[in-house]
Amino acid sequence: MSTIQVSMGVAFFSQLSQNFKKLPLWVQSTTNAALGMSILLLLWWLGGLAIASNPDTAAFSDFAPGPTFSALGYMLETGSLWETIYSSLYRIAIGLFWGIVIGVPVGVMMGYFLAVRQVANMPFQFLRMVSPLAWMPIAVLAFETWDAAIIFLIVMATVWPIVFGTAHGVQRIDPNWFRVARNLGADGFQMLRRVIMPAIAQDVFAGIRLAIGVAWVVLVPAEYLGVTSGLGYAINDARDVLEYDTLAAIVVIIGVIGYLLDAIAVFLIKRYSWHAS
Repeated sequence: MSTIQVSMGVAFFSQLSQNFKKLPLWVQSTTNAALGMSILLLLWWLGGLAIASNPDTAAFSDFAPGPTFSALGYMLETGSLWETIYSSLYRIAIGLFWGIVIGVPVGVMMGYFLAVRQVANMPFQFLRMVSPLAWMPIAVLAFETWDAAIIFLIVMATVWPIVFGTAHGVQRIDPNWFRVARNLGADGFQMLRRVIMPAIAQDVFAGIRLAIGVAWVVLVPAEYLGVTSGLGYAINDARDVLEYDTLAAIVVIIGVIGYLLDAIAVFLIKRYSWHAS
């Protein structure tokens, strides 16, 4: 290839890039997202071809996109997937609810009271670094039902990001706001309702976003316990009966639902972000 051809190619792509930047932001973001997903699907398809062409791995060829989306379509058509999704979302919702109920008040106290922060920081940091799945034997012994044990594991996964996110938000509040509120006669409840909670909403939702991500990762192995429903159970069941296309389809569903949950959290963060308003 000559130098002139290289120069013409560089000039073409440079002009194409300039024209692309002139498009509306939503067009740019949609195009880039579509490009990223296309690359992912291409890599997946190539991986499927490599698996199918190797005699040692040909038995796992149903992991390829074609069989996966065929199995996904069948599961959606028959409706067998909805109860599985509902069971997992129910456990996530209950676990996240208790994570918020526990995490936000504790985080507010840690952020507002220096003595509480100094006493609680080290033990909380220690507990935060323990994998939520490490509590599995204790959860099985402590709770009567498998559902309760799984929800406990999700609580242990969600509470720490919320606690520390909330505490960080309280620490960032300008002390002058508290002085003004006191001068205006605000009591403790009014201080919490009018000053602290509006000021930390963005940090709380950021902590919830992190908590959802951790909980969604913990959910699948947690549902390997004695339950007979949920996405984790479905993956384990598909593996046992060698239905690799169904297994891959459930993995796709887990990714889609996780992405949607994260998108909801991002929307709430932007909604309560003062910089975005």
